[in-house]
Amino acid sequence: MRGLLLLSLLLLGQEIRAQEKSQDSTHVNKSKETFNYKSLLIPTILVGYGVVSLENHTLQNLNNSTNEELREHIDKRFTLDDVTQYMPFLSVYALNNLGLKGKHQFTDRTLILGTAYLIMGATVNILKKTTYEMRPDGSSSNSFPSGHTATAFMGAEFLYQEYKNTSTWYGITGYAIATGTGFFRMYNDRHWLNDIAAGAGIGILSTKIAYWLHPHIKTLLFKNEKKLTGTALPYFNGKDYGLSVALRF
Repeated sequence: MRGLLLLSLLLLGQEIRAQEKSQDSTHVNKSKETFNYKSLLIPTILVGYGVVSLENHTLQNLNNSTNEELREHIDKRFTLDDVTQYMPFLSVYALNNLGLKGKHQFTDRTLILGTAYLIMGATVNILKKTTYEMRPDGSSSNSFPSGHTATAFMGAEFLYQEYKNTSTWYGITGYAIATGTGFFRMYNDRHWLNDIAAGAGIGILSTKIAYWLHPHIKTLLFKNEKKLTGTALPYFNGKDYGLSVALRF
C-alpha cells in the first residue's frame, strides 16, 4: 500500500513539474497550447510494465508474492472499490455544484470526460478480451488490466487537470483515492499487481489524450456552442453508482 501511494504521488509530482514547464513556455506563445509528451512517460512505463509482466517470469513471481502477502492479512473482503472508482471524476461535478469552478464549463468538461471514458473503456475491454489473464481468485480470465483502477486514475487525472490552478491538493486527494481503489482490487483477490499498474497507466493516458483532443472534437461537433447546455448529477439506484448527464441542443 505504501508503494502504491508513493507511486501515485510520484505520478502527480511529475505532472506538476511538467505543468510548470508548460506554463513557462506559455509566456512565450499564449495563442498555441502544446501537448507535453514528457508527461506521458510515467503512465506509459506503467502500461509497459503491465504488458511485460504477462510473459516475464520474474515479474509474475512478484505478482504471486504480492498476492500471497495480501492473502495472509485478509480477514474480510471490502467492496469499497466498487464505489471509490467513480469518486474522483464525480468530485469534479460535486465541487462545481458547490460553487467551486474548475478549469472548464459543464459542456467542455463533460465532453472531455466522455472522450476519456471512451478511450479508457475501449482500451481496457480490448485488452481483457485478448490477453485472457486469469484472476487471482480463478473466477474468470479477464483480469488484465484492472477496469476499476483505470476508471479511478482516469478520474484522478481529470480532477487534477480541472483544479490544478486552484490547489494541487485536489489532485493529491484524487490520486490517493485511485491508489486505494487499486489496492482494494488486489486485497479483494480480484487483480494482480501488473493489472493495477496497467490500469493506472491507461486511465491517466486516456485523460491526457482527451484533453489534447478536446479542441478538435469540440470544433467538429459543436460549431455553435451557445446552443448547447446541460446538467449532470450523480445517481445511485440501490446497486449501481454513476453520473446522469442531460444535454439540451
